[in-house]
Parts: sequence; C-alpha cells; structure tokens
Amino acid sequence: MKKSIKIKDNIYWVGVNDFETKLFEALWPLPYGVSYNSYLILGENNILIDTVKYSKIDNLLENIQSNLGNKKLDYLIINHMEPDHSGSIKILTKIFPDLKIIGNKKTISLLNDFYSINKNVIEVNDKETININGYSFQFFLTPMVHWPETMLTYELNNKILFSGDVFGGFGTLNGGIFDDEVDLQFYENEIRRYFSNIIGKYCNMVQKALEKIKNIEIKMIASTHGPIFRTNPCYIIDKYDKWSKHESECGVVVAYASMYGNTQIMAETVARSLSENGIKKIRLYNVSNTHSSFIINDIWQFKGLILGSCTYNTKIFPHMNSLLCLLDNDKLLNKYLGIFGSYSWSGGALKRLKDFSENGEFEIISPDIESKSHPTDTDLEKCYELGKNMAQKLINCNL
Repeated sequence: MKKSIKIKDNIYWVGVNDFETKLFEALWPLPYGVSYNSYLILGENNILIDTVKYSKIDNLLENIQSNLGNKKLDYLIINHMEPDHSGSIKILTKIFPDLKIIGNKKTISLLNDFYSINKNVIEVNDKETININGYSFQFFLTPMVHWPETMLTYELNNKILFSGDVFGGFGTLNGGIFDDEVDLQFYENEIRRYFSNIIGKYCNMVQKALEKIKNIEIKMIASTHGPIFRTNPCYIIDKYDKWSKHESECGVVVAYASMYGNTQIMAETVARSLSENGIKKIRLYNVSNTHSSFIINDIWQFKGLILGSCTYNTKIFPHMNSLLCLLDNDKLLNKYLGIFGSYSWSGGALKRLKDFSENGEFEIISPDIESKSHPTDTDLEKCYELGKNMAQKLINCNL
C-alpha cells in the first residue's frame, strides 16, 4: 500500500492496515483484518484527523512524514477516543510538542484519563465551526454511537464527512480505498457485521446522528475503518438508516446447540420445513462451530430467528447462553422468533429460551418444542410445524 493516497487536493489518507490482530476489541474475529483510517490535510497549518492503534504508530508516522517532510503537524482532530484510534496520540505529542488537539468536552476528559494530556486542547461544541487554513470544520456531537464522546467532523469546502467509527466496517483495504475501487458486496457484509456487533445496541442514537446530518450536502464519507465513499455516499447512509430501524430481509437464521446430534436433527427438520414452504434464505448454524459475531450479523440481516438448544448440567448449553446474552445486549426489534429445546435427565434449555423470548420484543411463532433424549416422530412433526408457521408468517408479511 502507498504511504499516502490523495482523496482531494491537499487531503490524504494516511491510514494503515492491520492483518495481525485476530480479535477486534478482544472479542470479534477479524478473518479479513481491519484498517485504521487517518487523514492528513496540508497547508500553512497541517491537520491530522484521527490516529491509529498504538502498534501501528511507526506506519502512521512514516505515512505522515512522507507528506510533511521537515514541516510540523499543527492540529489533531479527534472524532473518537477508543484506543484503536487514539493509541498514537501520546507519541505524536512527544514528536510535535506544539500540537493542538481539537475535541469535545467528553473527548478532552477521556484524553486526560487515557494519556494524561490536558494541555494544548481546544474544546468544540455541537454544530460549532472553526476555520484553519481556509478550511471550515463543523462538528456534530453524536454521543453513544458508540462511545459517549463520539462526533463527526464535516469539512464544508470539500463537503467531506470525517465520520469516525460511524459508517465504518471490518476488513483491510487491499489496494483500493474508495467505494468505486472495491468489492462493495464483500465490504457491505463486513460493515453490517461491524454495525451489528458493535453499534447495533445504540440504534436510537444512530437515528439521532443521521437526523443531525440529513440536511448537509455530503460528497464524501471518510470513516476510521473500511472504504471511503466518494461515488455514492448515500449508499452507506441508507444502509445505516435501514439497519438502525431494525429493517430486515425475508430469511431465517436457525441457530442451535447440540452435543450428540439429537438437537441437530430438530434444527435440520425446522430448516427443511422452511425450505419446503418457500424460504430460500436460510442460515443454519451450530453455535459451537461458528463465532457469535457471524451469527449476529445474519440475525441482523434476516427477520426470522429460530433458536434451539440441548440442556447441559441443568442449564442451557454454554455457547447458546453466550449468544443469548449478546442478543439481549443488542435489543433486537421487529423479529419473528421460534424456540425449541432438548434434555435427557434434567430440563433447563427451553426455560432459558422462553425467558429470552419473554424479555425481548419479539413476535413469537409457535409451537415451542421440548424433546427428551432423542426426538420422537411427534417432536419432529412439531419442528416441521414451527418451520411452516415461520415461513408463512414471513411470506405473508410481504418483506
């Protein structure tokens, strides 16, 4: 990858790719890596927008200095203080001791908490505009998307929205950095996985953020992860609007836990019934074999959800319980839910699934099924009925 890539006159991408980190936030798998995007604006005063993870500071400095030469960095605008974007700040202040840091009140507080930096800071307020080098920057505070200090920086001259984590996604930038240079189908899936895993809990706040920027002209969206949208920025705005409204497609995720194959038989029967009754988009997952990150991504995409689990030591199977806890945190809306369970000598799985269904805002599809040891013909008939009822509900709702 080039050390920097021009995105507009005197404005450069100076970000880095991370192929080494295996788990984002020590939780979410990164099979395709992730990019940390940072942007440099050259002029009489040189401005950096966001930094990168500490482990990539050498790459960032090389990219910056390939443009600066012997000149200094004058300003740093911080949209988000999470360490994958702020981790290089302390070193930058050592290299450029006169560096002025621009952020909102909560940003400045976190800057002190993380790095003991409290000098040369400039506090900006919501919708405030400042001018540097003839560039006009307007700041939109977007708290809890997905940290309390998150904000968007809009450069009025070029109509570029530097959006922090908003509109970002997983996946390294492998040559292309713009939406018209990359495989958007691949990136859309990784952007939705990023949204559903990290930002989905805060959908109401996403809607408030979208409301703030709806009347400004945006010609380019430059986030801190994933591709830059210069050809069609409305593409990613529309996706965020849809996802944050919990709108989904006609399809079903069937996720199950099975130790010895008996609960799997039930899951496969449900899936076959869905298929025979007109559903083509079916995602069948064994929760022991697939990380919850990918299951949640598909749950966010499709309107139907069917969960089944065996019982393990009087409780639901641990991997299924982990998935349920993550889904509880996401506060899912507008989903159809079906459940089934199994046990041999003590119940527990179905009870936990019922608690999950009752505590969420789901439309429940009947019947719920509980099998003892090995599913009987009657159990499997009920599984088929569950799949049929889910399929009919989806088809009748005209998604």
